[in-house]
Amino acid sequence: MSHDLSAMLTDAHLASLKTPQRLICAPYSILQQLVPTGVSSPDWPQLLEVIPPLKRLATTPQDPRYHAEGNVWTHTQMVLEALLAHAEYQSTTPERQFVLFYAALLHDVAKPATTTVDRLTGAIGQPGHSSRGAVDTRILLWRSGVPFALREAICRLIAVHQIPFYALKGSRSGHSPEFLVRKLSHELMISELALLAEADMRGRICTDQAETLVNIELFRELAREEQCYDQPRAFADVWTRQRYFNGGDVHPDYVYHRDAGSQVIVLCGLPASGKDSWVRKYYPDLPVVSFDDARTSLGLKHGENDGQAAHWATDLAKTHLRTQRPFVWNATHLSRQMRAKTLDLLFAYGATVKVVYLEQPPAVLFERNRKRDTSLSNAGIERMLYRWEVVLPTEAHEVRYDVSSM
Repeated sequence: MSHDLSAMLTDAHLASLKTPQRLICAPYSILQQLVPTGVSSPDWPQLLEVIPPLKRLATTPQDPRYHAEGNVWTHTQMVLEALLAHAEYQSTTPERQFVLFYAALLHDVAKPATTTVDRLTGAIGQPGHSSRGAVDTRILLWRSGVPFALREAICRLIAVHQIPFYALKGSRSGHSPEFLVRKLSHELMISELALLAEADMRGRICTDQAETLVNIELFRELAREEQCYDQPRAFADVWTRQRYFNGGDVHPDYVYHRDAGSQVIVLCGLPASGKDSWVRKYYPDLPVVSFDDARTSLGLKHGENDGQAAHWATDLAKTHLRTQRPFVWNATHLSRQMRAKTLDLLFAYGATVKVVYLEQPPAVLFERNRKRDTSLSNAGIERMLYRWEVVLPTEAHEVRYDVSSM
C-alpha cells in the first residue's frame, strides 16, 4: 500500500466508518429537484448536504486493482457522469431518471460500513455492500417520503447492481445465466439494471473494464433473447413460475403438474404496520397462525425465547397444512431469511401462497407503536430497520403490496 493509503486505514478510521449513524436525508420533493435535467452535472455540494451519509464516501478507500480512480465518492461522481451522458438515460421518463439517478448515487452508500483490510496483503474489500446498501437506502428513502414503487425500484437495483458483471458465468449458487435473467426480470427492469452496471463500470479505472463491458452487453442480449429485457419473462402459469424460482426441474413454457394444498396468506411488514387490523377486515373467519399469539399463549415478551414461539406457531401451521385448510400466517417476516423459513415449509406442503406486505409512513408507524400494548419500543423498531428486506415478487405465487400513502 502507498503511504497515503496506509494513513487512511488506521484502526480508528475503520472504526469510525463502521459507526452506525442515523440514516436521514431531505424530503422527496427536494430529492426530485436535484435530479439534473439534460446533460448538466449534478449539484455535488447540495447532494452532500441533503444526503449526509454520502459525506463518508470521500474518506472510504477502495482496492486500486478495481478502483484506481481513488475513494468511493470519486467513483460515485464518475458513475453519475457516465449515466447522465448515456443516450438511454436522456431519453427515458423523469420518473425513471429519478430511479436511475438515485440508484447510481447510492449504489455504494454502504461501503463505509463494510470496508475491510487484509492485514497481510493490505487488500481492501467491501463484502456485502450491495445488499447492505439496499437496506440503508430503503431506510433513507422511507424517511424521506419517496413513493413506495420508486423507492423499491431503486433498492432492488442497488441490491444486485454487480450481477451483470458476471451473470454470463452463472451464479455462485449454481444458477444458470438464463435463470438469473428470468428471475431478475420479475423483480426489476433488466434494461435499467444493465444501464446502471454499464455506468458503474465506465465510472472507474481498472484493467478489466473492456472485458466487463462486453459481459454487460452479453447480459443485455440474453435478456432480449428471453424476451424479458423490458418486461417479466413469461411462464406457463404462476405455479410453474414459482416451482422454477424455488429450484424445481421445470421449464418456464410447460405447465407444472401439482397436487393442490392449502391456500395460505402470509403477512409481513414492520411492527405496527396494521397486520392484525388487516386480518380482521379481510379474513375474519380464517384461522390465524401468529408469533404474537404464540408469545401470549406461552407467556413470553417480545424478543423473549423467540425459538419457542416459532416452534409453537410452526406446529399449528403444520396442522392446517396436513388437512389442506386455508389460513393466515401473521408475522413480521422482515428479512428474506426469516420469510424463507415460513415459505419453504408452505411450499413443501404444496400450498399456494399469497404474500401481503403492509407498510406505513414513519410518523404513523411510530405513533401507533407508542399507543400499542407491547413490550417492543420504538427504539427496538429502529434497530429492526437494519434487517428490513421488502418481499420480492418472486418469493410467492402472488405478492400484494398494501402500502399507505405518504
